[in-house]
Amino acid sequence: MATLLKAAPISQQIVDDLTEECSNLKKKGCTPNLKVILVGEHPPSVIYTRNKKKFMENIGAECEIIKLPQDVKEDEFLKIINELSEDAKVHGLFVQLPLPKHLDHIDVGQLVPPQKDVDGFHAQNLYQLMKGDKGDKALLPCTPKGIMSMLDYADIDLNGKNVVVIGRSMIVGKPLSLLMTNANATVTLCHSRTKGLKKETQKADIIVAAIGKAKFIDSSFLSPQKDQVLIDVGINHDENGKLCGDINEEDVSQSCALLTPVPGGVGKMTIVSLGQNLVAAAKRQMEN
Repeated sequence: MATLLKAAPISQQIVDDLTEECSNLKKKGCTPNLKVILVGEHPPSVIYTRNKKKFMENIGAECEIIKLPQDVKEDEFLKIINELSEDAKVHGLFVQLPLPKHLDHIDVGQLVPPQKDVDGFHAQNLYQLMKGDKGDKALLPCTPKGIMSMLDYADIDLNGKNVVVIGRSMIVGKPLSLLMTNANATVTLCHSRTKGLKKETQKADIIVAAIGKAKFIDSSFLSPQKDQVLIDVGINHDENGKLCGDINEEDVSQSCALLTPVPGGVGKMTIVSLGQNLVAAAKRQMEN
């Protein structure tokens, strides 16, 4: 029976550390400050930003959601981001996606200065990641950073491990592949055009599913000879409308050693990583 690697004890430990760090920064006259740009009233985005604000305030940071109308003009949108980027009191800044159609051509990851890019998608941060950084210089993409925190908590040493990452998005698959490579894993990045996917996953020590297909990975993808670790990044709904991941948890639970559940797994770590990035950004900007 697989052991479930849940986010709750990991996130609580990190929250305690972040709360202490925020308190120490405040004593030095610096309160970590995050600005979130929200355009329109997209219901999931409203919920996400509200949760991020609550989390930041719980650790002792400041967070303001700047709500812009759905039809905000592009020049006004860019002006606001530029002003916040230049504001020395703002340590972190990101734009909540998706944007309305008339703005979705903008690469928002490049609008925010790399030192305030708490989402971790600025080209300069990604370049540091490509050079081998593990977060010492760069602000890392939040979901990959959260996955690495979970593996570290579980004492899973990536050195020499064979890892299969399924999904090549810029949000998870590609940056996670780099992070794991930087930790000396041998990473195979698979995707919708990969031939012989099951042969790849059956050779892996660790499988990361980030494809957006409900319960896609079942026991037929696993090896009976290995105690494999399964990381489920998917957020889907099954045929009954129940929240589920990319991995068929019920089917694989007898065939793997460790599994992150959905809900209660990777998803919760993303916002925790955002908090880590904000505090790191505030510390670096204060030192400079």
